[in-house]
Amino acid sequence: KQGTLLQNCKPKLKYVNFKLKFDEDYGKDEQPLWQYQYLKHGSCCQKMYNQNAYFSLALRLKDRFDILRTLQLHQIFPGSSYTFKEIFDAVKTATQMDPDLKCTKGAPELK
Repeated sequence: KQGTLLQNCKPKLKYVNFKLKFDEDYGKDEQPLWQYQYLKHGSCCQKMYNQNAYFSLALRLKDRFDILRTLQLHQIFPGSSYTFKEIFDAVKTATQMDPDLKCTKGAPELK
């Protein structure tokens, strides 16, 4: 259903550390984000995508939708102020769907 947040679905997944191309310290520092995303959102598509397939798809989608470039094309640049609607409409031109944007409480930024 459109508009439903898919996160933390059951059954709970197990995350397997990737063999990264970076040194071990870098991997330890950076991998918790991957684990968090997979356990929170990957859990909702576990019948269709295992961990490797999930991240492979996520990286393809990241390359397909260059959101920063889309915002720049709409004259929206980091460090300046814009309305929620301006950002919403710019992102929608790239994805062709209503983006799931939220204001961060107590901070002048969007998620």
